[in-house]
Amino acid sequence: MNPDRFNYKENFVASRRSFLKASAGSGVGLMLGLNLSSSAADAQQSNSDPLLEYNAFVSISPDNKVRVLIRNLEMGQGPYTGLATCIAEELDASWEQIVCEHAPANTEKYTTPALGAQATGGSSAIASGYLDMRQAGAAARTMLVAAAAARWNVDAQEIVVSEGLVSHGSRTASFGDLAVEAAQQPVPAIESLSLKSPSQFKFIGKEELARKDAGKNDGTATFTQDVKLPGMLTATVVHSPRFGGRVQSFDASEALAMRGVEHVFNMDTAVAVLAKDYWTALKAKKALKIEWDDSDAEHRSTGNILAAYRELVEVPGTAAETAGDADALLANAADKQELVFEFPFLSHAQMEPLNCVAVVNGNKAELTYGCQSHTQDQAAVAALIGTDIKNVTIKTVFAGGGFGRRANPHSDYVLETVRIAQRLPGIPVKLVWSREDDMEAGYWRPAYVHKLSASLDNSGKPEAIQIRVAGQSIMEGTQLADRAIINGIDMSSMEGLVGLTYEVPNRQVELHTTDVGVPVQWFRSVGNTHTAFSKEVFIDQLAAAAGADPLEYRLSLLAGNEKESEVLNFIAQKADWFNTVLPDGWGRGLAIHSSFGSTVAQVVDVSIDGNDFTVQRVIAAVHVGTAVNPDIVRAQAEGAIALGLSSALGDEVTMTDGIVDQNNFHTYQVLRMNKMPDVEVHIVPSDAHPTGIGEPATPVIAPAVANAIAAATGKRLTRLPLRLV
Repeated sequence: MNPDRFNYKENFVASRRSFLKASAGSGVGLMLGLNLSSSAADAQQSNSDPLLEYNAFVSISPDNKVRVLIRNLEMGQGPYTGLATCIAEELDASWEQIVCEHAPANTEKYTTPALGAQATGGSSAIASGYLDMRQAGAAARTMLVAAAAARWNVDAQEIVVSEGLVSHGSRTASFGDLAVEAAQQPVPAIESLSLKSPSQFKFIGKEELARKDAGKNDGTATFTQDVKLPGMLTATVVHSPRFGGRVQSFDASEALAMRGVEHVFNMDTAVAVLAKDYWTALKAKKALKIEWDDSDAEHRSTGNILAAYRELVEVPGTAAETAGDADALLANAADKQELVFEFPFLSHAQMEPLNCVAVVNGNKAELTYGCQSHTQDQAAVAALIGTDIKNVTIKTVFAGGGFGRRANPHSDYVLETVRIAQRLPGIPVKLVWSREDDMEAGYWRPAYVHKLSASLDNSGKPEAIQIRVAGQSIMEGTQLADRAIINGIDMSSMEGLVGLTYEVPNRQVELHTTDVGVPVQWFRSVGNTHTAFSKEVFIDQLAAAAGADPLEYRLSLLAGNEKESEVLNFIAQKADWFNTVLPDGWGRGLAIHSSFGSTVAQVVDVSIDGNDFTVQRVIAAVHVGTAVNPDIVRAQAEGAIALGLSSALGDEVTMTDGIVDQNNFHTYQVLRMNKMPDVEVHIVPSDAHPTGIGEPATPVIAPAVANAIAAATGKRLTRLPLRLV
């Protein structure tokens, strides 16, 4: 993607100027929110808007509840808690009175500035909402104070607000008491708002705030699978065993004879079974007899695909970056270092498989599911049924993880649900994909091959580097292609390699975009899942060739990069890098990478036992600017490390003659609990604007492990998942 897509200062600080819209109605209370679709300050009050409750991000009702609408999908990463924290901070509310709800699909009102759409991704939820939500809280507080001052006929400057109470001397009023009167007050201009300084924070940066998605802990949270509507049918789908296959013919007689089975539909690329419950639909699905036409399908094995990639990186590709004359220097280099890296296809393997509920009636559609990409899905559904997006409503519920999969750029499983529901006007349809469905017929993280070559000068520093990457584009054919593909280069394939943070004066970076019949999309941390690995393992190789300490070598190449230098020095202290003595047979590795506006460094200790190794300990340092919720920052880093470690140790999707070899967790070996090491996460102190945390720790763990193995064994592993033999 565009390398400036995660310019947090530019994208989010500027969004302060598109600020206020308030709606108020007698007896309803104060409703205040952000009009992010406007490029200038916009403040108004109205009693006639029929969508009153959707016009605001924060509302205060006479029941004394502060309701916060969250435009992002809550799938475990914490926007419910983080964005509510920003509101509560400036509002001076009590934490207990804050209630969060998912906002409806409405791009005009709920666009995320960094993404240009209502969507959840790019680790942007807190970064994009930090100032907006604080300002909304501050504006609501100002209006409550004005209402109290008018009621008590006192100077607003004499009024105190704390823990959800407004007071003046012995007189007090709750937010709920003042809500209706506050709604009649003028909306303050954005320039008049005075936000707290970090030293005044009561919530931001503090520990032990109860999460606002706590319903996940006691079973009261609603996920798609919990949705039950009158007359609802459950759908399962059989997809082609090869990507690109189509239905040639099928026999559904045995399935239709089963009690509870209502319909079997030919969907051209699949066959759908509808029944009164999931288990009946699943049983009927297995009874189908289908002949497939796979003449246009992908028939290659993954070994053949990767072999072709290895050939590609031996020849020049399309230039993504050129500085100096790296090719000439490498051709004549006396000390040339070279490594080839290989990355497999990956399944997202999120805990909750894909599912969606849809009711279609004529030109209207109502959907309920864990929606990660509201703008894309709403537009895709509207186009499918031939209607305006206003006729497509989406109710978002909690999701059990996503790692990017639910934000499919083609709205694959969502449109599949709608296509089925179109056959049954007015009848609710819940589509449920099994784990096998998603692994065998879903979208994957692409496979890649990298080749990195460098020459060293007399001081052991790289004077020239050549980088070649081969792999599929995840942006081609999507709504993001226009801004993500620049001069034929899918920048998501190259992020972290174009514009290296390390100082190398001569650089030649090239890409081969391949054509493979495997559907692919972004994975947690997007291109960084592979670029961080090749970059950081290669830098370790250069440090070894120069006879230098890996940490000091990196610092020597980060001249002028204050943030990464700060994080390296910080983790050196936290890990006691220069003084730690490990047991015999152990090794220590290091990696650092910046993505989504944040920088993460990790130090890893591994132990070697013959041809096996164990990751014993991970020490991470994360620089995310202001840590709005430190506990969530650490939790996200820990989870990201677990996912990245899973990819480092075992995750891999392969095909034999176009047939997928893995279909569930017995063959796709996600990280087991007994393989999870001790993890310490340290947050670099900062008062800067928050940056992303959902993804940046994922790509750092694999190279740190590989570098630790090299330190212990001398073997430089360049293929994921990591194997000593």
